[in-house]
Amino acid sequence: MAGALPHPLLFMTELNDILGTHIPNHVLYTWAAMGILFICGSLVYRNLSLVPGGIQNLFEIIIGGLEDFVVSNIGEGGRKVFPFMCTLFVFILTMNLMGLVPGCDAPTANVNTNAAMAVCVFLYYNYIGIKIHGAGYIKHFMGPVPFLVPLMLPIELVSHLARPLSLTLRLFGNIRGEEIVLVLLFMLAPVFSTLPMYFLFMLAKVIQAFIFFMLTMIYLKGSLEHAH
Repeated sequence: MAGALPHPLLFMTELNDILGTHIPNHVLYTWAAMGILFICGSLVYRNLSLVPGGIQNLFEIIIGGLEDFVVSNIGEGGRKVFPFMCTLFVFILTMNLMGLVPGCDAPTANVNTNAAMAVCVFLYYNYIGIKIHGAGYIKHFMGPVPFLVPLMLPIELVSHLARPLSLTLRLFGNIRGEEIVLVLLFMLAPVFSTLPMYFLFMLAKVIQAFIFFMLTMIYLKGSLEHAH
């Protein structure tokens, strides 16, 4: 139809047509985000310098700032789980920002992408808790005093099982909502009048990645601490 807007998934839709595949768009965009990070990491690794500059300086600022934040909240033990959290933040941030590229869509605007990451977080913090505390990890679910165990155990179990759902829907709702609003603004308003909102959404996508990172840190902090 004349004057119709291009489909927001244009790039990956055409790639599927060319290759004759039926891979979901959010999976292709996730692979694209992984490729971008792999290339950036390779460039930094091959050009390491004692006086950082360019992309190395950017990565050091992000990683150093996040590591200081984790250590100040968890303690020195947080350094052991920091690589997982940092990777998660950079990965989510990259996927979020892809939604601002014309013709692309953010993989995090699909509930399946977020559910996969949320399940990984759930399995990882429970694994860390069991690894450190062994069978004593069950005390985290039993409350402060023995007579509260029948009440606290089911409450804690439901609370922990709800965490992956909470992580999934929070990120999905915010990113998908921003994508829809941005498309509507481009349809209804001139491009230049939309630019302020464009940069506002860019900030919002950074914040959403940090919220996912911070909640993961809180869950890991709980699994690292001794039960009271």
